[in-house]
Amino acid sequence: MLIDARTLPTDQTIETDVCIVGAGPAGIAVARELMGQNFRVCLLETGGLKPDAEIQSLAAAEGNTVGDQYPGAIHMRHRQFGGTSYPWNIKIGGNRRGVRYVPLDSIDFEKREGVPYSGWPFDKSHLDPFYERAQTFCQLGPYAYAPEDWEDENSPRLPFTGNRITTKMFQCGPRDIYPDDYRRELEQASNITIYLHSTAVELETDDEAKTVKRVRVACLQGTQFWVSAKQFILSMGGIENARLLLLSDKVQKNGLGNQHDLVGRFLMDHPMVRGGFLYPSSPKIFNSTALYDLRELKGTSVIGKLSLTDEVLRREKLLNITAALFPRTNRHKINLLRAIFPNGKNYRSEAVSSAQALLEAARQKKIPHDLFKHLGKMITGLDDLLFFEWRKKPRLGWLLSLFDAPGYGFDLGGWSDLPHPEKTFGVFEVAHQTEQAPDPDNRVTLGTELDRLGCRKVKLYWRWTDTDLNSIKRAQEIFAEEIARAGLGTFKIARDKGSPVPITLSTHHHMGTTRMHVDPKQGVVDPNCQVHGVSNLFMAGSSVFPTGSFANPNLTIVAMSIRLADHVKKVMAQGPVLDLQNVVK
Repeated sequence: MLIDARTLPTDQTIETDVCIVGAGPAGIAVARELMGQNFRVCLLETGGLKPDAEIQSLAAAEGNTVGDQYPGAIHMRHRQFGGTSYPWNIKIGGNRRGVRYVPLDSIDFEKREGVPYSGWPFDKSHLDPFYERAQTFCQLGPYAYAPEDWEDENSPRLPFTGNRITTKMFQCGPRDIYPDDYRRELEQASNITIYLHSTAVELETDDEAKTVKRVRVACLQGTQFWVSAKQFILSMGGIENARLLLLSDKVQKNGLGNQHDLVGRFLMDHPMVRGGFLYPSSPKIFNSTALYDLRELKGTSVIGKLSLTDEVLRREKLLNITAALFPRTNRHKINLLRAIFPNGKNYRSEAVSSAQALLEAARQKKIPHDLFKHLGKMITGLDDLLFFEWRKKPRLGWLLSLFDAPGYGFDLGGWSDLPHPEKTFGVFEVAHQTEQAPDPDNRVTLGTELDRLGCRKVKLYWRWTDTDLNSIKRAQEIFAEEIARAGLGTFKIARDKGSPVPITLSTHHHMGTTRMHVDPKQGVVDPNCQVHGVSNLFMAGSSVFPTGSFANPNLTIVAMSIRLADHVKKVMAQGPVLDLQNVVK
């Protein structure tokens, strides 16, 4: 059943058995696993079935992110049924759009020297059965991510001679299963009720904050109601999961589950970094690297990327990273801006700041009082603007793109199917998706401004650390050394005054803000994803990840959500709970 909560009478109390807050991939996965059970499930979604600017405004943070040039929260979260699956835009088979999936590596679960706060409470083998179930849920191919599962004699992996570089495979699956296919299944389930336009604004607990009694829900047009349940699951994403705990502060003054000041800390993402250009030793390489193109094999869209081996990650104490290869024409061998500014330009400049201020004013249909001052800074800092735009774009510039081949990249493949790739392309552009080290100073907090429902807005603190930057630089050096050693060509690394060049500092993969740990002094949730000290409150999604690897998180989100659903079934049946004694380190 699907209900528009705006039609409900105000101050009503809805009674259910399991209340799931948030209908993104995590919440949908949990709800779908609970279909057909002998208990009632309520699924709350803040948005509707389509994008809504008024509802989306509730995602806005207070002011700008404190730290590096991290995007605003309103641009990174999507308040509608299906959540952040809505903007996924990779072109896959059958004219569908989708997203990349890949499991975490075994090393990602380890406590690693040189990676502070690393280590999951179980190893990858414990999660493998749930990964296999997640493959089916996400409508992917077999649970097979080794290059030998997908290569053939015409499209082999690149022949590296040492043991420092390997190839990792990604699979792609459709996005429409979340807002469409699974929504229809949940609507028809006899034990599940979906409430749209239902924003959870507070968790009400008993006097000792040991049990959640009900959640207060608000609609933008004024309706408020309560949902009472036996078990509560928050699945609103890495920002909003932490926010709701912090907002629920009537009993625990620092926020529910925040007795050790951990809620909202350890915010992680997957910054995307411009690697540079790989100049092949022979153009024939473009005829034999189809494994690294996004294409359909055995009924599944797959793409290979380069990565460091577990051995080199351990030995050099590095963070995980991939290198994606995108073919470019010979025009990209010449870079006029880099010739003019060989050492790079400052990322922040008055010209760039003025341009951003004018763009924001235009979006708000306002004329800033210091218009001419901004225009003057833009004119005198034209070189900064040109370099800033060059760094943002995947090609050298919009002018060349008018005469260039299609911009093959993360969202578009198929270049290996061209009749003569060796005649079309001359270089590979390299892009990195990177792991970020857990840092308690990167965090989600509450500001003082209120949103339209009277809730305090979030304030984000995010920055790159020396650990992050030094790891990227060393990884790039290893890629360059091994490419040269294998005789594949020359990898010229892109740097800006010695530092890695960001494409975007966020891929909207918010992780770690309710991190998992057996010790309540080091994590918000236990290995069952239950909030420490609260008997009936669970977290679903990447907010529980202790570390994030380089991997797109959705396969692990779904696997962990299926695992959590199994645990909740046992709790509701009052049977034995999931025994973690043999897997907890």
